[in-house]
Amino acid sequence: MRRQISTFEATVAHQFTQPELAIPFQSIRGVLDKYRNEQPEKIALYDLEQDRSISWGKLADTSEQIARYLISRGIKKGDRIGLLSDESLDKMIIWMGIWRLGAVVCPLNVEINASHIKELLQSIGPKLTLWHSDLDGSALTDGVAGDVMRFDNWQADSPSTTDITEFFNAVAQADKNIKIESENGPDDLSCIFCTSGTTSRPKCVVYDHMAYWLNGLNTIDFLGLTADDRTLEYRSFGWNSAQVLSLMPWIETGLSMYMAPRFSRSRFFEWIKQHELTFAAGVPTVVNMLLNEPTGVTADDIPSLRLMTCSTAPLSPEQWKQFEEMYGVTLLQLYGMSEAGWICGNRHYKRQMGTVGPPAKHQEFLIVDSEEQGCPTGTEGEVTIGGPQTCVATISPEGEWEDQRDVRMRTGDLAIIDEEGFVRVTGRTKDLIIRGGVNIAPLEIDNVLMSHPQIREAAAIGIPDKIYGEEVACYVVAKPGEQVSTDGILAHCGEALPEFKTPKKVYLVDTLPKSDRGKVLRDDLKKLWAETN
Repeated sequence: MRRQISTFEATVAHQFTQPELAIPFQSIRGVLDKYRNEQPEKIALYDLEQDRSISWGKLADTSEQIARYLISRGIKKGDRIGLLSDESLDKMIIWMGIWRLGAVVCPLNVEINASHIKELLQSIGPKLTLWHSDLDGSALTDGVAGDVMRFDNWQADSPSTTDITEFFNAVAQADKNIKIESENGPDDLSCIFCTSGTTSRPKCVVYDHMAYWLNGLNTIDFLGLTADDRTLEYRSFGWNSAQVLSLMPWIETGLSMYMAPRFSRSRFFEWIKQHELTFAAGVPTVVNMLLNEPTGVTADDIPSLRLMTCSTAPLSPEQWKQFEEMYGVTLLQLYGMSEAGWICGNRHYKRQMGTVGPPAKHQEFLIVDSEEQGCPTGTEGEVTIGGPQTCVATISPEGEWEDQRDVRMRTGDLAIIDEEGFVRVTGRTKDLIIRGGVNIAPLEIDNVLMSHPQIREAAAIGIPDKIYGEEVACYVVAKPGEQVSTDGILAHCGEALPEFKTPKKVYLVDTLPKSDRGKVLRDDLKKLWAETN
């Protein structure tokens, strides 16, 4: 059982009280039955790449038929099913069928190393692994235990072939009289996904259904989403961010979700205008791309779009302000973590530029000092979190499960909470520059650098120094067509920062190393410095 939490004893920085659920928990069976009865013809999912959609009524029927087929294969509630695919209508239909049965969906990011995918599947131990025919399924699943099956594109009408080696064909031919007696409960496992695995072996994160439900409620609170919204998601649903920002509010409200396999600068605003979308997900990479290569679109061109978000990596106040001025769209900065779900978020009704907003409603939030004591308001410390919306377990690359239900998580993020409850993330504990015994958060320097009109991207790091132990240096990417000088950058920083925080070295580069989720890899910059100095 997932523990119930009461008032969290944190009187110094944030007093936590578990709120009532804005929308009571429902099983996937209950959700689909409701929407099939209330709005059967309404678009549930729209695949922008393939120009295909499915209604809520058809989704409910298809999910049930998928559940029947899975039962016919001996799969039952609680079994794990691997799902390997780019983002598509077909993937999400299968996802809902898995949840309709009460099984656990395991969506792995197919863009990571193939050897990592095989390791992850071996750690997870799926009873069945499904892979889309666009992928090299044999390479991804070779040697993996359990059954393996290919799926093509879902067809609204009866399949044109009887090839039962293909998933949707086999589903269509499953006995429609099979009874589905199981459904998911709040404490049942819902999803196992992997963390970013571009530079090291990824680990897996395990969630239950109540945690996802609470994360979805927080998104609804952040954005004010209702059944009338039409949302846009183009990120991987193998990411926790896309799951809690887009998937869960879609399930909880019955809105229409429009999806694409990836971001397209040339088509982004076309999608919004053509389908009158009201909300779009965002990440700093996308915000920067739209800032550095303006499209000419204004608020008058996209009147339906009321909100965009930015999460997964920090966004400087300067970038935030420039984006809103350029496109006339309200931007909300949010803050979460793969193992914890939403931690903080600006609200559509309460926001402060340069912050990640107040703590999320269903999150035990506390900023602590080096002795793990709560920090007073206005004092920097490390963010720690807990509560029912965090993950229930993690799985190491070696396949070892570690229970997280009664663990207070240390995020590694440094932050300050102000008198109004807004949280400002100041950096990462591992990225701190320690100059002469003084801690310097590189994010503060990043923000100053990003306010320079000729700089596109920037990141500060600590480099070895014989006198101070570490000295501040920075790597800078100029905007296209701009000629930026190191002297000009140093002068700019000197006007906004005290001398001990001002970079002593500036390195001009074409790009900054980033993870697949858009986070700057400062460790890679340190390695680059060591190799070139």
